[in-house]
Amino acid sequence: MEALNSELVTYVLLPLFIFVARIIDVSLGTLRIIFVTKGMRSVAPFVGFFEVLIWLLAISRIMQDLDNWVCYVAYAAGFATGNFIGMLLEEKLAIGHEMIRVITRKDATQLIADLRASGYGVTSVKAEGIEGEVAVIYIIARRSMIKVVLDEINKFNPRALYTVESIKYVNKEIFHRSEEERQHNWLTNPLKRTSR
Repeated sequence: MEALNSELVTYVLLPLFIFVARIIDVSLGTLRIIFVTKGMRSVAPFVGFFEVLIWLLAISRIMQDLDNWVCYVAYAAGFATGNFIGMLLEEKLAIGHEMIRVITRKDATQLIADLRASGYGVTSVKAEGIEGEVAVIYIIARRSMIKVVLDEINKFNPRALYTVESIKYVNKEIFHRSEEERQHNWLTNPLKRTSR
């Protein structure tokens, strides 16, 4: 019975602990990198502390059982799973702002008006493309709202060229003014909300 319990700990519970620890520490590592790139100086070190602490716990357990190959597999599997979960968390959190650059030959007056009415920061300029005059539109939006904006662009012109770029800093005063207007419109106009 004692040998069975020892094998259960060595080949099941210990690898499971390492697997879960690696998932947590790699997921935290992914989030820490995002916080660093977004300039969140107060959060990134805090997350980094727990990331390394958990990693040390996992690696120290492996060092105590160097002949246990199941721990190595659990370590690698936890790393792979942690990367996947970290990416899912990053998508769900959708931290920060993005800039969408749209290039279209179609008259963009209505698209610009609709986006501004929804409270997004929009700047447009006329430019010259390979096939003549085009409109170049710059839109600043929270990452959580990117899909809504892209749907609006595709509804306006499915053939429009657009790129999405991450922004590290945004002028808060200007951006929040348009963001507050967008949220107010969203809350006070239920028909517009359901149509999106």
